[in-house]
Amino acid sequence: MSIQMQATKKTRRKPNIRISQSDHTRLSALANTVAARNPEASDELLAELERARIVADGWVSAGTVRMGSTVTFKPDTGDRKTVTLVFPGDADISEGKVSILTPIGTALIGLAAGQSIMWTARDGRRHELLVLDVSQPAPDGDTADRRVPPYSTIAAGV
Repeated sequence: MSIQMQATKKTRRKPNIRISQSDHTRLSALANTVAARNPEASDELLAELERARIVADGWVSAGTVRMGSTVTFKPDTGDRKTVTLVFPGDADISEGKVSILTPIGTALIGLAAGQSIMWTARDGRRHELLVLDVSQPAPDGDTADRRVPPYSTIAAGV
């Protein structure tokens, strides 16, 4: 591979992401809290938060990954996977609950279905994933597992 091709690959722009104001506030606090004991995870999360477009809580579409979202994606390493993005205390890989502080968790935040992103695993290898589907948790008090349409009247406050 030529040097120019390597440079092009390294400078590939990350996709535009949107994060709600409340997620941004909570995730910024989390990143700052873990900075001393996990500087790499903190720096990665802060970098994603810095480049994100921050929008009002009701203005993030249901098709955008946020905290609590269930995401189906296709990694470059094989078959599609479905995970739920959670805070570190709720992480449980056996239940498919992935912490925001993992490299893949940080890569997923703010993406929408159809977007792809390059990310670096803990072993230093670069990977790419494509988001196939995003669903949000049922509202508090509603235990039904249902999908909210991307332009929901609930989100618009109608």
